[in-house]
Amino acid sequence: MKTSIHVTSAVVGALLLTAVGCTDLDDKVVGQPVDLAAGAAAGGDLTGLLNGVYAQVNGLSDQANTYALGEHASDEMMGPTRGTDWDDFGTWRRLHQHSWDATHNQIIATWNNLNTGVFRATELIAAASSNANVLAEGRFLRAFFMYNVADLYGKVPFREANASFDSNPRVLTRAEATQFIIDDLNAAIATLPATGDPGRANKNSARFLLAKVLLNKAVFTQSPEQPAGPYTFTPADMNAVIANCDAIIGSGAFSLTTSGKYFDNFHWDNSTLSKELIFVITNEVGTSQGSAQNRYRMTLHYNQTPGGWNGFTTLADFYNSFEAGDQRRGAAITGLTNRTGLRAGFLVGQQNDQTGKALTDRAGAPLVYSPNLNLLYSDEKAGIRVIKYLPNPENTDNPGNDYVLFRYADVLLMKAEAILRGGTPTGGATALSLVNQIRTARGATPFTTVNEANLLAERGRELYWEGWRRNDMIRFGTFTAPFDQKPNTTPDHRVVYPIPQQAVDTNPNLTQNFGY
Repeated sequence: MKTSIHVTSAVVGALLLTAVGCTDLDDKVVGQPVDLAAGAAAGGDLTGLLNGVYAQVNGLSDQANTYALGEHASDEMMGPTRGTDWDDFGTWRRLHQHSWDATHNQIIATWNNLNTGVFRATELIAAASSNANVLAEGRFLRAFFMYNVADLYGKVPFREANASFDSNPRVLTRAEATQFIIDDLNAAIATLPATGDPGRANKNSARFLLAKVLLNKAVFTQSPEQPAGPYTFTPADMNAVIANCDAIIGSGAFSLTTSGKYFDNFHWDNSTLSKELIFVITNEVGTSQGSAQNRYRMTLHYNQTPGGWNGFTTLADFYNSFEAGDQRRGAAITGLTNRTGLRAGFLVGQQNDQTGKALTDRAGAPLVYSPNLNLLYSDEKAGIRVIKYLPNPENTDNPGNDYVLFRYADVLLMKAEAILRGGTPTGGATALSLVNQIRTARGATPFTTVNEANLLAERGRELYWEGWRRNDMIRFGTFTAPFDQKPNTTPDHRVVYPIPQQAVDTNPNLTQNFGY
């Protein structure tokens, strides 16, 4: 029988009102009417559906929502209020100090965005039943969105594409969602191409995500009443992490950037310069699907080039965890520093233009970034700034940097962690040798031993401001501990965010997370 689903504003609005409590929809989350059977046969609508799901990924590059929930709640980022700037009704400090509730604006927006991605991927899967390649991409994309929902919120509302739109979505527990994701990824890996454009799913990106899910499986299957652990990492799961990492390593498609070239991974020409990019949001100069520019504008001062929004900073303790010779700490970049004065990495102390002239703040005082700041009140110079994505002097608004979601260095670190947690070493590699492979490439002194504490620290140094820190801190048991500008120990239940109150109120199958 021919089945047609018309994705109109009213239909998607009804879905999200029930599934995710969304009452602020715009045309970006809806499409033209889609005939599932005809789309699978003709390919035109199917292509549009697929591109629409990929477009949903673009939102993860914004400085707010998914990214903010992963970074501002951690020990490597904060958003201080600067006089009347950046207060934003307390949204940033409530994340940093773990004082959010079920009405927090970014918790609501993130829930809506990610669950929209799950539904749109499910719709694509239903349409692609006779197209194995699109079906596999759809399963990867659904797994990607569902992973983020499960990680952040601990449960996932789910509705099949052909379900009645006036029915309440069923709710997957975190453990059920974890198995659902694993099943989707295994099915996708069987069909996806071996390698290819990192802007589209292939076996390597699916194996990366599968390794990430398995590494966190002990967290995701923990009792909802004890979400902060202790966690039990099984040898079987750790060996499966290693096997997926080995498949990526063995593909021969990736390698660490050579010594002194760490920031090539985030260069405006990173698609050419880097061999670490596994899954990205593709950008070309003049286009902006995944916004690299907000990564530098959100931290730079108004008087720097390019001018910024003078917002977010790192924490002094995090900056001090880098040794002086570690290239990830900072570097002059040919084609950038000599043209704008801007360096890559951490910006601390007096800031200069390309001629060496000292820059000033808006009052004319020297622009000297200080490591000391106060989350509630800081001046415009307080805080160490971070430049990871390099501005393109030829086009600072749409610079062309591919926005990095999955990177090869993380594969080596995941394998090292899995070995450390009881997995069987393979290929002659040990946890220590894998970590030192990265440290040597970055100009840092090799470790003599590796343990949970220095492995977590190394993940921070390698992957800072890439969106992984909250997830890592939870797995390593440090998320609830005090850190700068968060002086108190966090209650254990805050390792997951609350379900938005709007969603609980509109779906009787949803219950609020433990502790909220």
